[in-house]
Amino acid sequence: MNHGFTYRETIGPREAGRSLVAHLAGRHAHTSEAEWQARIEAGLVRVAGEPAAAERVLARGEEVTWHRPPWEEPEAPLAFAVLHEDAELVAVAKPSGLPTLPGGGFLEHTLLHLVQRRYPGSSPAHRLGRGTSGIMLFGRTPAALDSLSAALRDRRTVKIYRALVAGAPSEDAFLVDQPIGPMPRNAQGTLHAASPSGRAARSRVRVLERRGAVSLVEVAIETGRPHQIRIHLAACGHPLAGDPLYAAGGGFQDGQATPGDLGYLLHAHRLGLPHPGTGAWLELECRPPAALRAAGEYPGLG
Repeated sequence: MNHGFTYRETIGPREAGRSLVAHLAGRHAHTSEAEWQARIEAGLVRVAGEPAAAERVLARGEEVTWHRPPWEEPEAPLAFAVLHEDAELVAVAKPSGLPTLPGGGFLEHTLLHLVQRRYPGSSPAHRLGRGTSGIMLFGRTPAALDSLSAALRDRRTVKIYRALVAGAPSEDAFLVDQPIGPMPRNAQGTLHAASPSGRAARSRVRVLERRGAVSLVEVAIETGRPHQIRIHLAACGHPLAGDPLYAAGGGFQDGQATPGDLGYLLHAHRLGLPHPGTGAWLELECRPPAALRAAGEYPGLG
């Protein structure tokens, strides 16, 4: 069981004039109005710091808080390794299966929570999907976070990943520049996928080993679109082996899989960037899991 969480929001002009229960049911559609009514009656919801009735009309600028009692979170690996730390940043090795940020029932079983326990005040400069392992950067000061975020946004970084893909690409090295954008995904609304009208995206792929039904590849990404590597490898006919979401062509597989579902192997292997404090070039490396190592690489690790 975690320690629960108190959610806070400030009422804006669009929300003003609605009843408390209607606002909450409309804003958090995954919970029914009847459930919100019960939470309000149980005293879990407050307006301006005071218990409020369900039909209380909200005014602009008021703060609404509601407390979610402790709940049992899904299991996840709860350990990380520190790759580099100094006064401005910390780089950690995220394990596959651990979400970066809260969501989907995860709160304390997240990399953010674990890192902040050890480095209070640190914030992630980017994000890795739940199934992706490898290098994650956290800024330890607001200035460092701004600098890291700007370097990533302005493409002043080198980001190289390892992945295991289905099949054997015919070329040893190739460029994928399939645009990526939101596409309809059943009742889940939209998710990012290959899209002719999407945003420009570029990935450079190099085959390290062909292993029959699967191949080990290295991917250098020049842009950072959501799920870019998974989509780009699928778009070129070689989706990540075991990926439950993306199919060959870059669209979705049948079924109800979500981006957080596991089954594939993807690892943030190397990252180069200007240090946020000194400006000197910083090279980081995180050893990949055994299945993502080439023959003879990292001898002695097994």
